[in-house]
Amino acid sequence: MSGGADRFEPFDEPFDRPLDDHEEHEAKEEHEEHEEHEAKEQDGEGDGEDGGGGGFTSPAGSGQPPRVPLPRSSVEDTGLPLPEPAPLVLEHRVLKSLLGAWALAACSAQETAAVEEHLGECGSCADEALRLRGAVGLLHPPESLDLDPSLRTRVLEGCLDRRPARIPVPEWAAPYDAEAARLDALLQDIGDAEWHAPVRLRWFEGDGPVSRRTTVAGVIAHLLSVDGLVGVALGLEDPLGAATAEKTEAEGAAAGAPTPSQRTEAYWRASHFPPTRAVRAPWREQSHHIVRTVSFAGGGSGRLAVSYGGFALPLSDSMLDRAFECWVHAGDIADAVDYPYEPPAPRHLHRMIDLAARMLPVSLAERRRAGLSAPAPRRLVAAGAPGRSLRLEIEGSGGGEWLIPLDSPASVASAEHEVAHVALDGVEFCRLAAGHVSPEEAAAGQVGDREAIRDVLFAAASLSRM
Repeated sequence: MSGGADRFEPFDEPFDRPLDDHEEHEAKEEHEEHEEHEAKEQDGEGDGEDGGGGGFTSPAGSGQPPRVPLPRSSVEDTGLPLPEPAPLVLEHRVLKSLLGAWALAACSAQETAAVEEHLGECGSCADEALRLRGAVGLLHPPESLDLDPSLRTRVLEGCLDRRPARIPVPEWAAPYDAEAARLDALLQDIGDAEWHAPVRLRWFEGDGPVSRRTTVAGVIAHLLSVDGLVGVALGLEDPLGAATAEKTEAEGAAAGAPTPSQRTEAYWRASHFPPTRAVRAPWREQSHHIVRTVSFAGGGSGRLAVSYGGFALPLSDSMLDRAFECWVHAGDIADAVDYPYEPPAPRHLHRMIDLAARMLPVSLAERRRAGLSAPAPRRLVAAGAPGRSLRLEIEGSGGGEWLIPLDSPASVASAEHEVAHVALDGVEFCRLAAGHVSPEEAAAGQVGDREAIRDVLFAAASLSRM
């Protein structure tokens, strides 16, 4: 490269050469000024730029810019209210795109406020929002009926008041229709795994409780088997099929129909695998066929006999019996899956209690024949004649009063021959009749002949069966 101003000239002066007198004097003054400045920093003095008066700090004598300032206090620490967020200002197309999220309640608070303010000004968006809200309502699954057991009955009554049914359901079949529908709603709400939740069926035999362990699906199989007694009496197909004949032959009961427990055991034994949720479909279909058949047959079909093996009931009473067992076992299932379940509608509950009260004299006579209750008085009471009686008072919804003949089923109850008075809550009496509470534990008010009261309470518990 050529020489000149752009040419790099090396610095040849040595760094360690001795200072002359002038340079040594300047260096000494500079050193003294530096020490004086450091002394002022340590004493807290400053000029507002490097010192502490202005609230900023910088390296002593460095001449560098000040450091980061100390943090300021927050508005939350002052106790003053926070400033309101500024409202969103969105374009029409953005607000319209938010209508779907708004209908699903998925917008933020600011977006919700902006959309709702816009809906008061824009008619087309308001109509669209109304349609979307309606569509969201259709996406919700069907709700359970167990929040109000009388809801279904009230809705049907309201509909039938406006337009009577061409083929009405008989009054004595309405409780079974309602309880089967409530149980079906409960089964719809439970998950697959809950169908295998353990359930203990409980009833009363002799002087003590008896139980049988099964599952939720096993309970529905039990209801399917015993409801089949009513179906067979109506001419419907027996859900057990060959399993019933096999069980009847094994028990040597060819002369009569198998008992409810025999039918249930036969069904469980004939199943190659434990019952699953698949059992709900045949049970549901059978209950619909039973209600439909008795409705077409009319009220006169209520006198048709339904055999339970050891005894028989008229079809009208048998339908109440099936409604009672449907409610009781629905409660067993609800307890197993930790689900709330309410008693039946009051007028249906009253019919069930009335059936149990009418069956008490027969149950009392059977216990006497088996030596489980005190014998009847030596003075015989002629059939149709008044005899000793117990007043059964049922409190609460579905309650009432019944006079129970004590001497024999053929005698007539009479208030003049009343020897005892028992008062129970309606649901408590049903739990006693279902074998879910022992006679000693039943919360009953008692006045009069203690022996008669004990016999009647044990007779009520003996009405239960698997």
